[in-house]
Amino acid sequence: MAKFVFIVPPLTGHINPTLGVGAALLEGGHEVGWISLDSTLESRLPKGGKLFLIRYTENDREEQESGQYLDVITKKIVYGVDSIKFLYEEVLIPLNRHSYKGITRWLEEFRPDLIITDHELFAGAIAALHHDIPYVTAVTAPAAIQIMDELPKVYEWEQNQIIGLQKELGLSLEKSVASSELLNLVFTSKEFFGEMRLPDHYGFVGPVIHKRDEKTAFDWQKLHQAAGGIKILVSIGTTFNHEHKKSFFSKVTEAFGGGPYTVVVVCDPLLFEQWPDNFIVQLNIPQLEVLPYLDAVVCHGGHNTVCESLTNGIPLVVIPIAYDQSHVASRVVKTGAGIRLNFNRFKAEHLREAVQEVLHDPGFKTAAMSLRSSFAVAGGTAAAAELLVNLTQDKSTSSINNYV
Repeated sequence: MAKFVFIVPPLTGHINPTLGVGAALLEGGHEVGWISLDSTLESRLPKGGKLFLIRYTENDREEQESGQYLDVITKKIVYGVDSIKFLYEEVLIPLNRHSYKGITRWLEEFRPDLIITDHELFAGAIAALHHDIPYVTAVTAPAAIQIMDELPKVYEWEQNQIIGLQKELGLSLEKSVASSELLNLVFTSKEFFGEMRLPDHYGFVGPVIHKRDEKTAFDWQKLHQAAGGIKILVSIGTTFNHEHKKSFFSKVTEAFGGGPYTVVVVCDPLLFEQWPDNFIVQLNIPQLEVLPYLDAVVCHGGHNTVCESLTNGIPLVVIPIAYDQSHVASRVVKTGAGIRLNFNRFKAEHLREAVQEVLHDPGFKTAAMSLRSSFAVAGGTAAAAELLVNLTQDKSTSSINNYV
């Protein structure tokens, strides 16, 4: 049996796929741990998983600074290419710098046979090379790969930021190590990813969707009372908590309030004093359980929400805000599975018309079902776990040979 460790940032969309893969590895009798700054992760780990929490002393500047990072990303209003610059300069580089010592300490103690580090937590790759441990990159946001073709200058700038941090942390290479040359686990299907020539060590395993054991309260009675009516989910995820959130949901209430819909909204109910009677508003919902009952999804283009919707064959209206969401929205449109709206310019009537279009044009449903099939063929959890186990059984596996 082998020892695996996942190195993950404190972001739900990046953690969730690792939980499913980790659960499969644990069921196979392997030892599995997670290195993270997220103290809440322990309650979400599959049975038998170990949390290696990165800790700093109370007076440590690194603890104080790393604790601010989630606050920064949720409240900053950024769009397009500016959001990528902000993400690296104000979030990813500081996060990786502050995580590095903790990652190193846990690797020295646990000594895994294989590291699986998130593509945005490249400090894990740097630490792996320093400790001569093979590592795999988990690509939870595939747009990070596509940017090589679509925005080569931006990609070059990203790589230079990473190389600069590598040198700061004692790795004197003129090449970014953020992408493993052993294996990149890409959590989507090739059909949804799109046409792009990639080396064989990019493995498209499809979405890995982890169902949690604990139950989340939900008004199932209200949802089921709408038998025969149109059921919609509206969510812009947990990343955005700035002033534009209220404007967005105001348009949602105008578009669907009092209409022939039951609208499940993922949002703090206290955002408004009163919501329409046909809305179910909760900060957290059992999304995987709710999706099979829905007819359409309106979202910001978060990769996890889009893939979970398509796994259920549900067409989408996507309204991207920042980071990789524009790319995800483009793929939804190009594959025919939905419609895209502009976050800053759409009005309530545009949203209502877009939802009506994806509901009544059967082409959108057909495309969503086709992508659902492509996800199933890619293999998901079992395929990802098998690739990782096979690497630990390959005696030629080395983390350094391809870099030095």
